[in-house]
Amino acid sequence: MNKKKMQRDTNPLVLSRVIGDVIDPFTPTTDLRVYVDGRSLCNGYRLRPSQIVSRPRVEIGGQDFRTLHTLVLVDADSPSPGNPYHREYLHWLVIDIPGGMGPDFGNEVVEYEAPQPSLGIHRLVMVVFRQPRRQMLIAPEWRNNFNTRQLAQVYNLGEPVAAFFYNCHRENGTGGRRA
Repeated sequence: MNKKKMQRDTNPLVLSRVIGDVIDPFTPTTDLRVYVDGRSLCNGYRLRPSQIVSRPRVEIGGQDFRTLHTLVLVDADSPSPGNPYHREYLHWLVIDIPGGMGPDFGNEVVEYEAPQPSLGIHRLVMVVFRQPRRQMLIAPEWRNNFNTRQLAQVYNLGEPVAAFFYNCHRENGTGGRRA
């Protein structure tokens, strides 16, 4: 097996089906760091709702403040992993985030809503796009049935520059198996 194929197969975004269910394959070009309670998270980290009542701290790489980014956070498994008919559920949308900064320096279009999964293990997917210019973006009417790919197409964002996911399950359980 060639080395490049093996690297793709070990990508947590591929293994978790984030690539495929939420976004298409892409080449990351920007660093994305996510922190909860001062702890840096890795892809696939498991959290309970009580740990993410407040939005996570996010740092988007770069040193050019003129380079702007859009950040999207969706639940890929709403309302349940076995029947995700609300896929994707929008939890947060921020635009105009300068390079090297976080969402606090952008324009929050859809306010952060903490995940509250009641059944199964949910993939919470954070996607960052590089904007071609400052955006005028209309907030969606509903959080249910959001489509990250469609957002990128409508607002000419191109492919993602970074993506990350963590798992979330109900407070008093292991979350069960993903179907």
